[in-house]
Amino acid sequence: MKSMPLERRGISNSRLVYGCMGLGGDWAGSPLTKEDYITAEKAVEAALEIGITMFDHADIYKKGKAETVFGEVLKNRPDLRDQIILQSKCGIRFPDETGVHRFDFSKDHILASVDGILSRLGIEHLDVLLLHRPDALMEPEDIAAAFNTLRSAGKVRHFGVSNMTSAQMRFIQNSLPEPLVVNQLELSLARLDWIEQGILVNQKAGLNTNFADGILEYCQMADVQIQAWGPLAKGLFSGAAKVDSPETVKNTAALVAQLAAQYEAEPEAVVLGWLMKHPARIQPVIGTTDSKRVLACRDAVRVADAMTRETWYALLESSRGVRVP
Repeated sequence: MKSMPLERRGISNSRLVYGCMGLGGDWAGSPLTKEDYITAEKAVEAALEIGITMFDHADIYKKGKAETVFGEVLKNRPDLRDQIILQSKCGIRFPDETGVHRFDFSKDHILASVDGILSRLGIEHLDVLLLHRPDALMEPEDIAAAFNTLRSAGKVRHFGVSNMTSAQMRFIQNSLPEPLVVNQLELSLARLDWIEQGILVNQKAGLNTNFADGILEYCQMADVQIQAWGPLAKGLFSGAAKVDSPETVKNTAALVAQLAAQYEAEPEAVVLGWLMKHPARIQPVIGTTDSKRVLACRDAVRVADAMTRETWYALLESSRGVRVP
């Protein structure tokens, strides 16, 4: 299996990313507790144990507390910073005294956001900064000015986006001297529109597919790393299916369990392995704070390497509920 785009760029060879959104307690702004710190430490240790060396943040996660608690982990382990790749996102603004919920890719906001991220994490630079969802008012020249300032100051080394179409990426890229290296999208065995968009070309069944055309192809041609958020589908196929779940979910969970036994792996590894088998060399971002579930993902690479085309399509068909056209 060929290497990932981030690996080819010399940025990271971590096949999985640990997503830190769940760290930091609640979303209400309550003070961090001792238990919040313990949860973060256990999650980070579990991620490191299975070979994860890339960690994903965003300035809004738990209103900054996710980065703060992770910063404490780094403070307690000063050797760790040089062993990992840190990625964060900015551009989403919650309602405040100046306005409603909104997106903001202005130069001033990007610069201020990065300063806050670095302060909360207690680090001098970010390895990767992503723009967090598209801003309808984005101006590529303003974004480029912010990126150039951050790069020149040594605060950010690489840049990317999340949840963007290929057209939006090209629109921004046209003003940038350096390539965008990541696009983070929701992809999973339960969220199949990214597959449907391709296999339902010239099919009536594809008229209602809601996934922008050409994202996967553009990212592969431009050597952009596709990262998948929500890759475990909230555990639907690895233990969270209920009696009243749709038949497609229950049948797919049963198939995943069968394959897990066949591969001598956990169901989570099968679900992730299915994603990672795709030629785009998708990099899943796992977000569970349960260290046992993190450890259950350890064989995802091995499963992906072993999975046949027939097995991949069997899982796709099971989740779709109908055969491919």
